[in-house]
Amino acid sequence: MLRTFKITINNEEYQVQVEEITGEGAVTKTTPAPETSHQTGATTVPPKEAASKKNNASPGQTNITAPLPGTVLKIPVTKGQKVNANETVLILEAMKMENEITAPKEGIISQIMVSQGQNVNTGDTLLTIE
Repeated sequence: MLRTFKITINNEEYQVQVEEITGEGAVTKTTPAPETSHQTGATTVPPKEAASKKNNASPGQTNITAPLPGTVLKIPVTKGQKVNANETVLILEAMKMENEITAPKEGIISQIMVSQGQNVNTGDTLLTIE
């Protein structure tokens, strides 16, 4: 049975078709989703649990969100610390790989919403920079 999913990775949308087969594994095909200025068709509503973990940033603040599900391995910054653009602010372990999450801009860490060892989902707010 062929199923189609729409996924977003680093703000890039992809349509993924997955064929379910028995035995040796699955076959996966990916094609970039066309970019449109308006959304048509069905909309997916995120689970309430994930939505409750998200925190809207105040004006002048920028949320840093998890680009993929994983476990917080290390947080090398502290609240109130000044960071530069592209500086590593968190290391997220996903699929046995360490992913460095970097600051999108220069600023001061105003909030840290996660702790070491915590599991996070895609889109969960990890830190806030002002």
